[in-house]
Amino acid sequence: MEEKIKILKSEFGSPWRNGEEYLFYCPKCKHHKKKLSINVEKGVFKCWICNISGRQISDLFKICGNYHALAQWGSLERGVDLSKYESLFGEETKQTTEILNLPQSFKTLSGPLNSLKQKPLNYLYSRDINDTDILRWKMGFCDFGPYSSRIIIPSFDCCGNLNYYVGRSYNEYQYKYKNPSTSKDIIFNDLNVDWDKDIVLVEGVFDAIKCSNSIPLLGSSLREYSELFQKICQRKKEVYLALDADAKEKTFIISKKLKEYGIICYNINIDPYSDVGEMSKEEVLDRKLKAEFVSEMDYIEYKLNF
Repeated sequence: MEEKIKILKSEFGSPWRNGEEYLFYCPKCKHHKKKLSINVEKGVFKCWICNISGRQISDLFKICGNYHALAQWGSLERGVDLSKYESLFGEETKQTTEILNLPQSFKTLSGPLNSLKQKPLNYLYSRDINDTDILRWKMGFCDFGPYSSRIIIPSFDCCGNLNYYVGRSYNEYQYKYKNPSTSKDIIFNDLNVDWDKDIVLVEGVFDAIKCSNSIPLLGSSLREYSELFQKICQRKKEVYLALDADAKEKTFIISKKLKEYGIICYNINIDPYSDVGEMSKEEVLDRKLKAEFVSEMDYIEYKLNF
C-alpha cells in the first residue's frame, strides 16, 4: 500500500485524504481543486469534474499517458507482468538493427524520362499517382532480377535508414506483391511522418499515398507490442482509421485496443470503394473531415448486422 501511495504522490502530487479515498489534482481536466478521487484499497478512481473513471488504477496511467508509472504500478499488482510494460513503454528499447539494401537492379523513377521508365510510370499514373508522389515516396523500379517488372517503394526509419520496401508488379502476368523476407515490425516511412499532426492508419502503401500524413500497417492488424503501437501510445491522443471495406471488424478491434491506452479513434468511411487507393486525394480528405468517432456500440451494431 505504501509503495502505491508513493507512486501516486510522485505523479499527481500530495493528496488530501478522506477516509479510504485520496484526492489529487486531475491530470486530465487540470481543475484547480483536488477532485480526482482514488481508492487504493478498491482499486478505483473518478474525477468529479471531467468524470474520467475506472475500476483499475492502472487505467488512469494509460489515460494520462504516463507509461513509466504504469510499469511501476504493474510491478505491484498481483498477476501483472512488469516486463510486459517495460517492453511496451521502456525509454530505450534495445533492438537488433538489421541491415537492409534495395534490390540490386533498383532504379529511381524520378528525373529524366527514358524508355525503361515508361511502363512503370504509366502504371502509377493510371492509379492517380503523380510525379510529386513519386519523388516524395522515393519510388523506383526493377527491370531485371528477382524484382523484375516491379515498382519499389522504400521505407526509412526516423534516422533515415532503410528498414523495408514494397515491390508491386506493374505486369499483369505476375502476382501482385513481392516483399523482402525481413520483419514487418517497423513504422513505414517514419522519416516522413509528422507526429505533431493527425495520423491516418491504412492497410497498404498505395492507400497511404492517397492520404496526408498516413502510415500503412502492411496488413489489417496492429499488434499491441509492435513498434508502431508503442509510438502511437507515446505520441498521439487521436488516430484516424481507413482500413479496407472488408476489414471493418479489424477497425473495431484496433480501436478497442488503442482505447485501452487512452487513444481516441475515428473511422474514415470509404464506401463504396474497396480501399483508399481507389479514391482521389480530395475525396479522402473530405471523408476524413467527416470521420466518425468509433464507439463500442458501433461494434455491437456491426456484429448484430453481420
